[in-house]
Amino acid sequence: MEKWKYIDPMIGTVGDGQDESPHGGGKVHPGACLPGGMVQLAPDTVTGGDNGTGYNYCMDTIEGFSFNHMSGIGWYGDLGNIQIMPVTGETDLRSGTNSFIPFNKGTEGWKSAFSHEKECAEAGYYSVSLDRYSIFAEATVAQHTGYLRITYPEGSDKRAIINLSRRIGGKADSVKAEIVSENRIEGTVFCSPKGGGFGLGHGNISYNLSFVMEFSRAPKKLKFFANEEFLNENLTKAEHEDLGILAFFDESSGPVIIKCAISYTDLEGAKKNFLETEGFDFDCVRKNAQKVWEEVLDCVNVEGSDETDLKIFNTCLYHTLLDPRSATDVDGRFSIECETMKDDSYTHRTMFSGWDVYRSEFPLLSIIRPDMVNDTVNSLLKIALNKNSSFPRWELMGINAGCMVGDPGLIMVSDAYIKGIRNYDCEKAYEIGKASTLSETELFGRKFEVNHPTCRQFKENCYSPDRISDTLEYLLSDYSISRFARAMGKTGDAEIFEGRAKRYKENYNPLLGFMAPRKENGKFRLMWGRYDDNYCVESNIFQQSWFVPYDVKGLSELFGKKRTIRLLETFFRKAKLSALWSNDYNHSNEPCHNITHYFSMLGLPHRTQYWTRRVQKESYRTGAYGFCGNEDVGQLSAWYVLSALGFAQVCPATPYYFINTPLFRKARIKLNKDYHSRAVADTFTVICDKDPLKYPYIKKAQLNGKEIKTAYLTYEEITAGGVFSLTLSETPCENALTEAPESFF
Repeated sequence: MEKWKYIDPMIGTVGDGQDESPHGGGKVHPGACLPGGMVQLAPDTVTGGDNGTGYNYCMDTIEGFSFNHMSGIGWYGDLGNIQIMPVTGETDLRSGTNSFIPFNKGTEGWKSAFSHEKECAEAGYYSVSLDRYSIFAEATVAQHTGYLRITYPEGSDKRAIINLSRRIGGKADSVKAEIVSENRIEGTVFCSPKGGGFGLGHGNISYNLSFVMEFSRAPKKLKFFANEEFLNENLTKAEHEDLGILAFFDESSGPVIIKCAISYTDLEGAKKNFLETEGFDFDCVRKNAQKVWEEVLDCVNVEGSDETDLKIFNTCLYHTLLDPRSATDVDGRFSIECETMKDDSYTHRTMFSGWDVYRSEFPLLSIIRPDMVNDTVNSLLKIALNKNSSFPRWELMGINAGCMVGDPGLIMVSDAYIKGIRNYDCEKAYEIGKASTLSETELFGRKFEVNHPTCRQFKENCYSPDRISDTLEYLLSDYSISRFARAMGKTGDAEIFEGRAKRYKENYNPLLGFMAPRKENGKFRLMWGRYDDNYCVESNIFQQSWFVPYDVKGLSELFGKKRTIRLLETFFRKAKLSALWSNDYNHSNEPCHNITHYFSMLGLPHRTQYWTRRVQKESYRTGAYGFCGNEDVGQLSAWYVLSALGFAQVCPATPYYFINTPLFRKARIKLNKDYHSRAVADTFTVICDKDPLKYPYIKKAQLNGKEIKTAYLTYEEITAGGVFSLTLSETPCENALTEAPESFF
């Protein structure tokens, strides 16, 4: 089958203010992209609100098409630069849907109504009819370049508005642009927290974006405008914080194609990136995009009879491969905090949503795209060395936005190292992780910026006052670096970090029966019950109390073993798995992810099989409302892909992938010759003897012909290749796959 045809970028495109369903809010965009591509050319329905991609399916107007977007994020987003809106006739010189730049004189704006019936989204391609102008607009992409094809109605006054100051979550600080020739525009946009952006400026993101734009046929006129007023007609250069250009075309028949390359280094980088494709052959670029997706998606092939499952699976696989995206120009240069660098040993990447993606996204990529994992480690390491700091927690444009909690960069790097993904300076990576974990203030003879708490309670007693989520996340990073240290032969360090991680038990309040925040004096805060969300981050006490993935059996001893099982069953049974938010199991947000597999860790794999299938079927759908919550830069999708293949990594920096019943009769994973041993075969194949949709329980498992009793496969077993065969049953089999490690220490 042609897998790219099973990708539906419209799945999960609902943003802020959705009101048709309690299920939805994925906040992805339907635009044209390549795997890890710098350009994501997508439609914009709005600039404002919690619509971080600029597109919201619930809206009925489009304000333009911009060349870079974030995907699946909250916190008001960023990017969305170089917005183009094709129009006919005179319009206001404001979009009318940008809450950051109000009208001075206009009233309606240039926005156009559209309908989803006249909208098409495919892998590497997007199109829509703009009803107000009777214009048909199409988008496709190369790695650094976007193409917009505009078909105007015959005999119309054909124009295109080029909005250079636009930015999702704010506006540009300054814009410089030059009309180089009759059909070429070049320029640079500077954005900083002053203008807003990620977190409305609280993400502290700054970047330069340079661009080169050409038209397939030269406009008869190009006019600068700013603040809704045209500037001097003779201008060929302009600089302003609110700058745009209006292109006027003649009445010639046929579409106009606008080609634009971007760079985050400088104008020379954009010029070189522009040359990655020749001419204006839109259809050729579109076909190549489809070819690229088909080749990249070949890393995983599944066979199944359910068309809906195939569509959801391949769309989720598509989303996992969008980020972290390349931030590297064709000449190998990239930028960190607006400083240009070059390192030919890896592809520098950006968009690391750390707190989200260490849970499923990177455990998946380490199997299907370990090169992306290695690139990301190098990228985070380069940023940390440049700033002499901890690894970024949530990275964008080489900057630590600081979003969420914990030390997910260290967790991801530790996980990569224990899996043998090591094409970087491992010693420096470890030293940064160690200094971060110990809250050091100096490293490599310089001041060290640490993202761990520096208070006495954390350094001496391993907890963060009044912050139970922070405490448990940091203890997981303690555990992760203990594995990193032991793998590097640093036994003394490993024992120190293991000792810290084991102190999670001190946060269990026996009177409450759950984990609880502690005051500065060490005493527990009074909590009103399991659903109290005070002192928790995007979670409550019930959800956060499970967050000790490295010692689930030890956790069950705190709760009481029988009580643990009762609590887990209640946790899932009371939850509405399709809900946008739930106080029990909450699949729409990361703290709950992979808890379905706790049953296997406690000797009840059939309950893992039952609840994982329930989540697969109830938390994921087709259509714009298809994701139960924010897609979170690949994490929500990666959970689905891994579970559909038949396993999940519950705890980072361990080799264990705990087994669940796959979603498909057969799945084949291509292994990487540079990172995987492939000791048995160059592919890893999962085969079920019956349709897993009708037979949801595992009766027997064999790895390369040998029966196994363990509830898990190791990373080494998966990446050695071979065949994992499952005999399925219609009813639970309580005696199969019951062996699990007592502890991960």
